[in-house]
Amino acid sequence: MASPKTRILVTGGAGYIGSNTTLQLLDAGYDVVVIDNLSRGHREAVDPARLRVADLLDTDAIVKVMEERPCAAVIHFAAYIAVGESMKIPEVYFRNNVSGSLSLLTAMVKTGIRSMVFSSTAAVYGMAAKVPIPESEPYAPINAYGETKVMVEKMLHWFDQIHRLRSVCLRYFNASGADPQGRAGEDHEPETHLIPLLFNAVKTGVPVTVFGNDYATPDGTCIRDYVHVTDLASAHIAAVESLTLGGSSAKYNVGTGHGYSVNEVVRAVEDVTGKKVPFRFGPRRDGDPPSLVADSSCLQRELRWSPKYSDLHRIVQTAWAWSNR
Repeated sequence: MASPKTRILVTGGAGYIGSNTTLQLLDAGYDVVVIDNLSRGHREAVDPARLRVADLLDTDAIVKVMEERPCAAVIHFAAYIAVGESMKIPEVYFRNNVSGSLSLLTAMVKTGIRSMVFSSTAAVYGMAAKVPIPESEPYAPINAYGETKVMVEKMLHWFDQIHRLRSVCLRYFNASGADPQGRAGEDHEPETHLIPLLFNAVKTGVPVTVFGNDYATPDGTCIRDYVHVTDLASAHIAAVESLTLGGSSAKYNVGTGHGYSVNEVVRAVEDVTGKKVPFRFGPRRDGDPPSLVADSSCLQRELRWSPKYSDLHRIVQTAWAWSNR
């Protein structure tokens, strides 16, 4: 358990993973302050006493929050995350994800905060040659979203070298599920993630489009490593603990090591809901690799993390409960 005086700043804490991680931090005894511009987050997802509405591009506003609420570390979630959208309006992604991160790092240097846990992604690997993917695979993003995360990881390397600002980059795979206690879940607008889109099809009867059934996978649909959002949150807390105890900068994959195809997820949703999922196949989406599965052995070994909630049916059950709240 953390000291009650250990305060963590969470950017993007009104979003899906950020709000779940904030709850887990509070459960673990941390104090938390959240920065979010609410462009894609939800005000109701955060205790109003903890929320500071500000845009990361406004460096002075971020410095002000950090001076008013001194923090031991920052967990940085604030980013746009839709792969397809990033291939249509890359300029928006580079401005928000890269320039916003640079502004945040600048504020951290000005206020003396020297520890960051960064929300990165498996998209930094692109079409990885080795699956499950180890951290040693080179950067090879095939979409603008992944490129923005590579650029921030590279910035963090140089901020460590020059400013001694240590960081843990968590490259996670498909975040999914909802808080088992029903306190937070997934609510994007527009929604782009598979499981909530399948739920919407079940509820409305309007078929969802599955992008591509001609990939080089056993059933032709994309394979992804689905990791429960509560397990993701615990990985962030493990990373914070490592940094606050003096640990070095590092990069880790966060996943289960097991992938499921889109067709397998459809069947799991049908099992949990007891209803058929109406769907149709469409063309492949730009920037989608056929298979993304994590080798998270380094994280498990070095930070003693392990997934506890990431069985596919449990993921779907918690997400379904949240969608029917």
